[in-house]
Amino acid sequence: MFVGEQPGDVEDEQGRPFVGPAGILLRRVVEEVGLDERDLYLTNAVKHFKWRPKGTRRIHDTPNWTEIRACDVWLRLELATVQPELLVLLGATAAKAVFGGKARVTQLRGSVLERPEVEVPVVVTLHPSAVLRAGDQRAERRAELVQDLTIVRDRLGDRLRARAARR
Repeated sequence: MFVGEQPGDVEDEQGRPFVGPAGILLRRVVEEVGLDERDLYLTNAVKHFKWRPKGTRRIHDTPNWTEIRACDVWLRLELATVQPELLVLLGATAAKAVFGGKARVTQLRGSVLERPEVEVPVVVTLHPSAVLRAGDQRAERRAELVQDLTIVRDRLGDRLRARAARR
């Protein structure tokens, strides 16, 4: 189960998670590391698109702690329904939704975490939109995302290969 921040403009318009530019990047990296998108459940920690106007465009605005907590009930229901083998938190908002307001991606990323507040193993990584906004460091941030999703693939390896063989 992959949990992002909130819907973006394109996701809000289409009513589906990860269909905008960040979703395109996520799908490319997922394929690159050898994961099958059909094995993934994609959702967001915050269920509404928080934005501010900029001319005729709607610009993303980071959800605050109150908005993250208000959407917690839906995320918990999704976790109970999906019962994922591994939880992948994409970005700071998703990390805060699961680990609390002081969670930091830079401190949590790079390994599989077994934490008492979460019933399944967790991998924290960058949100693909952070990669897209990284400017001169885009290649480095993308490499970090690839590295973290490789950890996901390796953790789920045998189970994913068994599913692929049944297809």
